[in-house]
Amino acid sequence: MSHNTFGHLFRVTTFGESHGVALGCVVDGCPPLIPLTAEDIQADLDRRKPGTSRFTTQRREPDEVKILSGVMTNDEGVQVTTGTPIALVIENTDQRSKDYSDIKDKFRPGHADFTYEAKYGIRDYRGGGRASARETAARVAAGAIARKVVPGLTVRGALVQMGPHAIDRDKWDWDEIGNNPFFCPDAEKAKFFETYLDGIRKSGSSIGAVLEVVAEGVPAGLGAPIYAKLDAEIAAALMGINAVKGVEIGTGFAAAALTGEENADELRMGNDGKPLFLSNHAGGILGGISTGQPVVARFAVKPTSSILTPRLTIDKKGGETDILTKGRHDPCVGIRAVPVGEAMVACVIADHYLRHRGQNG
Repeated sequence: MSHNTFGHLFRVTTFGESHGVALGCVVDGCPPLIPLTAEDIQADLDRRKPGTSRFTTQRREPDEVKILSGVMTNDEGVQVTTGTPIALVIENTDQRSKDYSDIKDKFRPGHADFTYEAKYGIRDYRGGGRASARETAARVAAGAIARKVVPGLTVRGALVQMGPHAIDRDKWDWDEIGNNPFFCPDAEKAKFFETYLDGIRKSGSSIGAVLEVVAEGVPAGLGAPIYAKLDAEIAAALMGINAVKGVEIGTGFAAAALTGEENADELRMGNDGKPLFLSNHAGGILGGISTGQPVVARFAVKPTSSILTPRLTIDKKGGETDILTKGRHDPCVGIRAVPVGEAMVACVIADHYLRHRGQNG
């Protein structure tokens, strides 16, 4: 199986399966002398790990990361990167493979079961193997390192819509995200989501979500105008997350309803002598190159395909049957996708930062 690596100078290769012994990643290209400890990475993993509330899968994984290589303690007693590959491992401790024994010969609608077997002639029915969202823990670990590569970079994400219910953007409060289990910046809507998702969860069904990632402190000039557009590579990174079915940058699809006058981000000179944009419909990227404004991306996550409602399907022998998926599953997988989206955006920006530095000094 190829295609387990992404990035150019900041390269990440992930490994492992949902029900294997462990999963992890190797980060290659991280510059030396960056302070890095397991605790730095663990903080982001704790935000993604399962079992943190009744609104996520009840699989209990501590997701404790171990750094196997790529760091050492300097003369000042600080653990720093060495510039060599950083290997990270996260053990699986709460697999329940028996939950999947009844469906090992059936294809789950909405899952990668059929396509996985069509490509490889074999599939890991125990949670989806490499197609499982469990793999994203390794991406979050890599993203924690990526955040340290770009000086002054801040990457934050939020859930802005669940099902058809969107937040009130006038009530956006970043500080509120840590106060509820949904990464929701609107306290009032977060309360609504509790009741709404409880109903979805108790019915054995699932629902989708829209998430937004904002990267601040991105220097102007990252990206390239043709085949290495910053927005194109962010879109590809976000589309590579499990269950993501759509991505938009800045105003995105809504820009199609605007006039040229409304959509253009006008400029003036700021008091600091630098260009000042009067709006940010472009999402911080023009012509594939960062403007210095916040980079804004949104992505849509489909409903979790593992549900208790019987669905029509076929088995490996071509027989028609139906299926319901038992086990521990997220009623809204979009919730835990917030830190994953942050990590992917951070990795792309770190990669472009190093590429820009290598070309332009």
